[in-house]
Amino acid sequence: MEQLKHECGIAMIRLLKPLSYYQQKYGSASYGLGKLYLMMEKQHNRGQEGAGIACVKLQPHPGHEYMFREKAEGKDAITKVFASVGHQLTTPNEDDPSGTPPFQGELLMGHLRYSTTGKGGLKYVHPFLRRNNWKAKNLCLCGNFNMTNVDSIFDRLTAQGQYPRIYSDSYIMLEFMGHRLDREVEKRYREAKELSLAGMEITDYIDTHVDVRNVLSSTLPHFDGGYVICGLTGSGEMFTMRDPWGIRPAFYYADDEIVAVASERPVLQTTFDLNLEDVKELNPGEALVVNYAGKMSLTQIAKAEKTAPCSFERIYFSRGNDKDIYMERKMLGRQLKDSIVKAVDGDVEHSVFSYIPNTAEVAYVGMVEGLREAYPVVRAEKVVSKDIKLRTFITEGKTRNDLAAHVYDITYGSVQADIDNLVVIDDSIVRGTTLRESIIKILDRLHPKKIVIVSSAPQIRYPDFYGIDMSRIGDFIAYKAAIKLIEERGMTSLLDNLYVQCVELLKKGVEEMPKENIIRKIYDDFTVEELNQSMVEILRPEGVTTPVEIVYQSIEGLHKAIPNHPGDWYFTGHYPTPGGLRLLYKSYVDWYTNWKG
Repeated sequence: MEQLKHECGIAMIRLLKPLSYYQQKYGSASYGLGKLYLMMEKQHNRGQEGAGIACVKLQPHPGHEYMFREKAEGKDAITKVFASVGHQLTTPNEDDPSGTPPFQGELLMGHLRYSTTGKGGLKYVHPFLRRNNWKAKNLCLCGNFNMTNVDSIFDRLTAQGQYPRIYSDSYIMLEFMGHRLDREVEKRYREAKELSLAGMEITDYIDTHVDVRNVLSSTLPHFDGGYVICGLTGSGEMFTMRDPWGIRPAFYYADDEIVAVASERPVLQTTFDLNLEDVKELNPGEALVVNYAGKMSLTQIAKAEKTAPCSFERIYFSRGNDKDIYMERKMLGRQLKDSIVKAVDGDVEHSVFSYIPNTAEVAYVGMVEGLREAYPVVRAEKVVSKDIKLRTFITEGKTRNDLAAHVYDITYGSVQADIDNLVVIDDSIVRGTTLRESIIKILDRLHPKKIVIVSSAPQIRYPDFYGIDMSRIGDFIAYKAAIKLIEERGMTSLLDNLYVQCVELLKKGVEEMPKENIIRKIYDDFTVEELNQSMVEILRPEGVTTPVEIVYQSIEGLHKAIPNHPGDWYFTGHYPTPGGLRLLYKSYVDWYTNWKG
């Protein structure tokens, strides 16, 4: 019910034919731009804080621009970007011998941004561009990533004598990869000189012989985190690489006209009218590279680790029109049937079933289907709906909170007062803020016999450091419930001991981090049911007397429904990388310091 900021969206296109080919076949030399726009709009859910695109023209003339970039902030950033590009398309530089306007090139890249670090401003919007007078040394990057060992990469850069302008994973990655690209270009320059080439012959040799795979293999294995990195070089190479654990997703399609990459499979299916089997998934640690001549290759750049594709992305973030994701979400809902029947004491006849928010609709469909297999009558209603977005321009706390509590509204008369149970399924319960401040109060107005809140995901107990804004352990309602039980049972010495251990562990480097997650001890002495009841006590608003129960998906149910995405660190604490575990300990230390006051 709480909106989470999360993974960014990426889109890339390499046109494999001359622009005149697309003009003749599709009626526009800007065919690639049109497809890029559609791919970005179809991933609008992945980033609403900013957007940017980049373009590279092949075979430019000296003295004329060949690498273009446009960025904008805000929810309407895509519109702003393409409006500006559209204006430039209609006002080309007549002095350019190529005869093509800006952004009408063969290599195109787009990005949608959601900040997970809290850093805002246009300078943090992708793509990032590193300029140089040598075409091949120009590098443009964007990505869907969070790196957990930025500090060690920063130290590596400064040890080389570099002086990064900004401390962020995006800029540091740009400079780190840019440094290796410089070395690759200089290597090709020496080869050209040894062949007695001169002038523009050297430039042509470099452009046609630079191998960006050398750059990737010497940089990305040093990073710890979840990532899909995309890049363009001024000489015309395009690449996309996925992290060795497969945490973040990437899909591609290739034929004799185009190579295209996106964060989600349905985006490519819709944009290019493809069947499911036409779209391929990039493997963990694998790089897709299209060279200067348009030849595509797939190369294993980094050794694939124990795969951990993010299950939470499947539950919550990804587009539900993907065939596999749709079936997975239905299964998540279906599997909760027995737990729900138990929560309503078997009285399905006098129970009303609904969902909130809209992202939980598919799990709701699966839940109802499962119930109807055993019960002939299942009352499925649209009980809760999101009302107009209320502007909380009043700053006084009580009035502001009252306005915020009315974002959702109910369908009056859908529940028989004091007779019907009301069961509402959500895709996940993270912090519980909306439940406490709005949902439970609103549901209580219908005066049900009992309110059952169902989560299609398991209890979220641990932070994420790979691309979702869930990095503070103290924010989670499951964690708060555990701390409440620890305090009530006089077990706070456990928290003191964990703090001492975390401080010691943080003195170690990422490579020295033990694999065992010591924070898991916080939950060891409590059952799921005890934690659920503790949550209810925290979340129950003042004045609400209706019995409330929370039902969560089990870990076993999660993996049964989503077998190919075992990344479950949010729920189990099994972090796929040592950097993630190290940041967990830092998050705990920060929480403990504040808790002790």
